[in-house]
Amino acid sequence: MGFQSAIQLAARTARCRLCQPPTSKSWFSTKSAPLGGRNILLMGPPGAGKTTVGKIVAHKLGLPVVDVDDDVLERTWKMPVAAKLAEVGGRRFLEEEGQTLCNFSASGCVISLTGSNPLHADAMEHMKQNGLVVYLDVDSNDIVERLGRMKVNRIVGQEEGVSMRDILLYRKKFYEKWLDLRVFCGTGDTVEEVVEKVLRAVERYQAHDEETYVSTRCGSAEISSRNTYFSDVVIEGLAADGGLYVPKKGFPKIPKREWLRLISMSYPERATVLLEKCIHPHDVAALDLRNMVFKAYGNNFSSERVAPVKHLVHNQYVQELFHGPTASFKDLALQLMPQLFAHCLQPMCNFLILVATSGDTGSAVLSGFSRLSGTDRRRTGVLVFFPEDGVSQIQKLQMTSFREGNARAVSVLSDFDFCQKSIKRMFGETGLTGHLAVEYGTVLSTANSINWARLLPQVVYHSSSYLDLCRDGVIKFGEPVDVCIPTGNFGNAMSALYAQQMGIPIRKVICASNHNRIVADFITTGQYDIQSRPLLLSHSPAIDILTSSNLERFIHHVSGRNSSLVKDLFSRLDMQKHFQLPEHLLGKMQQQVQAGWCSEDDCLAAIQEVHTQSGYLMDPHTAVAKVVADRLQDDSCPTVLCSTAHYGKFAPAVFKALQIQNVPQDPMEQLKELEAAASGPEPHREMMKCTRERDRRVHRVCQADYGVLVEEVESMIQDSFLKVT
Repeated sequence: MGFQSAIQLAARTARCRLCQPPTSKSWFSTKSAPLGGRNILLMGPPGAGKTTVGKIVAHKLGLPVVDVDDDVLERTWKMPVAAKLAEVGGRRFLEEEGQTLCNFSASGCVISLTGSNPLHADAMEHMKQNGLVVYLDVDSNDIVERLGRMKVNRIVGQEEGVSMRDILLYRKKFYEKWLDLRVFCGTGDTVEEVVEKVLRAVERYQAHDEETYVSTRCGSAEISSRNTYFSDVVIEGLAADGGLYVPKKGFPKIPKREWLRLISMSYPERATVLLEKCIHPHDVAALDLRNMVFKAYGNNFSSERVAPVKHLVHNQYVQELFHGPTASFKDLALQLMPQLFAHCLQPMCNFLILVATSGDTGSAVLSGFSRLSGTDRRRTGVLVFFPEDGVSQIQKLQMTSFREGNARAVSVLSDFDFCQKSIKRMFGETGLTGHLAVEYGTVLSTANSINWARLLPQVVYHSSSYLDLCRDGVIKFGEPVDVCIPTGNFGNAMSALYAQQMGIPIRKVICASNHNRIVADFITTGQYDIQSRPLLLSHSPAIDILTSSNLERFIHHVSGRNSSLVKDLFSRLDMQKHFQLPEHLLGKMQQQVQAGWCSEDDCLAAIQEVHTQSGYLMDPHTAVAKVVADRLQDDSCPTVLCSTAHYGKFAPAVFKALQIQNVPQDPMEQLKELEAAASGPEPHREMMKCTRERDRRVHRVCQADYGVLVEEVESMIQDSFLKVT
């Protein structure tokens, strides 16, 4: 049924009115309202269907319905709205409309606002005091088409020479300002579908207790009486039992029409819509979330598209995830995660973020948290541990350049796995965490990919890459793609699987390993064995990992949330350094994920081959993905390679691949020479700036001793939070 037929249906539906004089300004319901007496305020542009949807929603809920135009403005003014507008003009109309609404009161009603009500701040403040604002976010093409059918060619506030699309875009910022809930309407949604979305949105708003998180190691019989919400998992990072948090109800499934509408949107707009569906508004209000997203993905990224997809060769495409301030895909999560963390902070505590990094995470965490301000920054410290000989020179320069504020990077004479195990051990020692809390009022947290707020933003860019291919005409929505991801910790791969759950037609997630091949071997054999496997340094250090933390989330998912199995397997890994996945799960896992690995020689050869063919320079991690994709893809659909870092971060390896002799020792000169050799991607401005302004002061290096790392943590807390100012 279309909107016109629905209007006729609503007209036949009796309004639940009270026997009051026509001039009464008070509306109330004697029935049990779903929001405890609060009103449901439907907001949106003219043509969004507020009146029609409001009547049907009110009928379904058994509540009074109020149309502001008919029941408030015309009753008060004793004339049609159109006549009032003609009499006083646009600006005066908005003021009188707002003042009239300020004198209106209601309780337990469904209220359809006018399209211009949100332009009057006092009126909206008044209405929000006892109302939940539900924004009918309708595609502008649908709005223009409906208004055309209704022969409406101008709306309130639309000046001469301003198009309908421009005035709708202008108004959108006011709707975004006042919304509590967004009902994201797909292209061509029927009125019945919009009504159901409104009802589900209100139901979700009430059911905060159903949108909780569980540990991958906690069975239903062990679940505590305390619900764990998004705001809790952001701060806690790691579950108390050592498991990783996952959403209890999984991911929401997004209808095709909504995906179609997202195709034309910018990256921040896509991120806002998708994250609103995954984060309950009680944890992060819609307006706050939108502000965070637009700050995270703004002019701090060198590409306007944030994570653009470009054709590489044949049926392969590359998603450039390195346009953020530290030239790594980690920026896509870590420009947003610190804002979420600060928003969810509990009062009266300091928080120390502990991070183990194999290169890119450290600088991305330091960059992200450095953008906090005021009290949030004073209450938050960041301590990064990285392997002294396990990161590139550029990565080390980036991390050690953060010297001001509560941020520090310390290198360890060991590998990434030692750093990560040490941090996980700190979280598990209640004596240590209790001492830090009592002695210093400081709580430990983490920003590694084990933190849910790190993983969730990555779902957005996997979704966005598919939408970009649709926008560019490479595929039509619904056609499959493969995604090939260089991975060691499995977080990037897991986020692609979550995007698949939300409705992105990813056919295969291909995991690409370097010669450490821990993920590739596990997915091939089901055996995870690190008993006698040394960690080998490589040209792709970000995936030089033997303990792949996010595999725990994957096994939890593929086993049907068998937390007992997960707990047993990872206990064995901790104690015996190996485990074997049950045979029936191995086949199930291989249906969702494929894997391969790449030698060092093949990695360098791929860099040279692509550069020779196209002039495009890949970093070694992207080259690992290219090699594995070439071996495993069948070329029946496009393959997207996740390009996780800019080539400049690994200049010596790229020089070796291109067989360039007499490589300059100075990092700045290395970047300039590679820039001259590449037709793409473009130079990375922030990396160039960091290298140009590098400080060669010696950074702190510590021994591979757990006790020494604990001392570093305590020293960091003392320096950060016990300073006398």
